[in-house]
Amino acid sequence: RPGNRVNMATSEELAFQNAKAYLLKNSTISGINMYDHLSQIINRVLDERPDNAVDVVGDLSRDLKRTAFTKESETIQETESPSGAVALAQAQAKLFEVTTEPEEAEADEDLQPIVPNVAETAFYFEQTGVGLSREETFRIFLALKQLSKDQPMETVRFWGKLFGTLGNYIVAEVEFKDGEGEDEQMEGEEGDADPELPQRDTSEDQEDEEEKADEPPKSQYKPPPVIPREESRMGTNKKIYFVTTEPGIPWVRLPPVTPAQIAMARKTKKFLTGRLDAPIVSNPPFPGNESNYLRAQIQRISAATHVSPINYYQFEEDEEEEEEEARDSFVVNTEYEGMSYKELADPSLSGWVHHVQYILPQGRCVWYNPVQKAEEEFEDEEEEEEREEPDEPEPEKGPPLLTPLSEDTQLEGQPPWSTTLSTSFATSYTIVGIHSNQWPGAHAFAIDRKFENVYVGWGLKYQPGCFQPALPNQGEKEHPVGEDITETDDPTPEEEAALRAAQEGADQEEEEEEEEEEDDD
Repeated sequence: RPGNRVNMATSEELAFQNAKAYLLKNSTISGINMYDHLSQIINRVLDERPDNAVDVVGDLSRDLKRTAFTKESETIQETESPSGAVALAQAQAKLFEVTTEPEEAEADEDLQPIVPNVAETAFYFEQTGVGLSREETFRIFLALKQLSKDQPMETVRFWGKLFGTLGNYIVAEVEFKDGEGEDEQMEGEEGDADPELPQRDTSEDQEDEEEKADEPPKSQYKPPPVIPREESRMGTNKKIYFVTTEPGIPWVRLPPVTPAQIAMARKTKKFLTGRLDAPIVSNPPFPGNESNYLRAQIQRISAATHVSPINYYQFEEDEEEEEEEARDSFVVNTEYEGMSYKELADPSLSGWVHHVQYILPQGRCVWYNPVQKAEEEFEDEEEEEEREEPDEPEPEKGPPLLTPLSEDTQLEGQPPWSTTLSTSFATSYTIVGIHSNQWPGAHAFAIDRKFENVYVGWGLKYQPGCFQPALPNQGEKEHPVGEDITETDDPTPEEEAALRAAQEGADQEEEEEEEEEEDDD
């Protein structure tokens, strides 16, 4: 009957809706419902069409549940930025990248003479008991190779490593090609000539003299003349230095050093921090920040501890005969055949010489006459004959280039250098190492025609006893007491009343005189 068919259809639709509503019910544990889960399984089976689909239904169900899982809340650890070690590893990973382009491969071959074999040098130092780890040495070699690609240099070498309280410095010593990498003149280093002053009216001179007569006396103190720094490729600025805290981090070029910075560095004993912009708080005050102090210490260490076997370097034969103090360059002796380990390890150290110029007390390698500049300033003055001529200072002198280590100053009961041997059995392979006691951390080795210098330390010079900083400057003296500045006693009330009465009487007399004059008129 038609009525029964309608009732049956209605009951089937109601059962279907109830069943579908049951399948759409979300789970209280996973948050998904059976209807959507089965739909996803069927769609994935139809997309992938695996063999024996009925056997992998369970695996598909687990995969779908795993991908649908989400965390209720993000933790702090998930959003934390990478650590410093991870960031450093990412920066150093670029050093190990290999380029396959032919042009860059040819460029790498051209750089081989520029970048020395740091690993070989480190091996020789390792035999004498000093040096860094092999892993760090290789990373430094890659960093030097990267530096040679970025800068137009002629030579580069690993100078050493200086420790700091917050970070360390890896130092590279560089020589640029001719005409490349010249540093610009520092602002304010040399004052420009004074501009022409406008001519003043002579009628104002008398007024100015009267005003000056009422002015307090001015100080006659004149500061000592500024000693200019040496030019690039000469003296203390002969080499250029780059530093970095870790291999892979960009290199930073240190500024040129000035005589004032070297002079103050000799009076300062301070640990490095690892931050080039850190201030140097000391007494007397240091003229610059840590980058300038680091540059001054590097130059001091190089001048005192960079040594080589005797006769490895020689002066040019074409040079005219000059005093040894005037020579500032040398060349490699092509006929040098090496020295025996006994000669190099001789306690007198006569087989080693300094090949970096000595720094004078003035802070320069070549003495500068400060009086000469002062005389030039007075050449145009009309009263040049009447002025007092300054005393001529005595020129400073130091040991010349290639001076043997046997002439170094003793350190109060101990020698300035110590020697070690890598082995005493196979003497043909013995490596001789010498270590500075004046600058702990400075080392050198020599074998056959090979030698090298390195510094690994805190950048502090040995000093017997305790370090005593300089005392503050004495205060200015008081002005001499005289009649013109002597203070008088305050008047008593009686004296003030008498003075006031006298002034009033004088005023009354003047008024009376004025009235009499008016009456006469």
